[in-house]
Amino acid sequence: MKVLTKELEFKTKGNNDIINITDSVISLVEKSGISEGTATLFVVGSTAGLSTCEYEPALVSDIKEIFEKLVPGNVSYAHDDTWGDANGYAHLRATLLGPSLVVPVVKGRLTLGTWQQIILIDFDNRERQRKVVVTFQGA
Repeated sequence: MKVLTKELEFKTKGNNDIINITDSVISLVEKSGISEGTATLFVVGSTAGLSTCEYEPALVSDIKEIFEKLVPGNVSYAHDDTWGDANGYAHLRATLLGPSLVVPVVKGRLTLGTWQQIILIDFDNRERQRKVVVTFQGA
């Protein structure tokens, strides 16, 4: 079994910025030499998360809207009172989504549906430089 870890970096705008990172991950898979196994992705930081979706403008808008409904950004949270950074909502949204994702690699390719894309969502209230660690395991 082969294990290989790589890092990707993305500049984000914050405030529910949704970035399609699929092509970057595909490029790493192609360079990894892994034919069969898994790609585990992990975003470093407690105000961002990873998922998959059909990355098209209407759905991207819907995703932003549902997170605003689930965890409103205009509400004061205990975290805000403790740290004074007014991003408690970002931490809560990231907790709901989660920081990691595992995608099977089969015949040297990510196993994604026809329209399925890997997305990074930055929930924080400011621009960030986000790091996504990708670990490949397989043969």
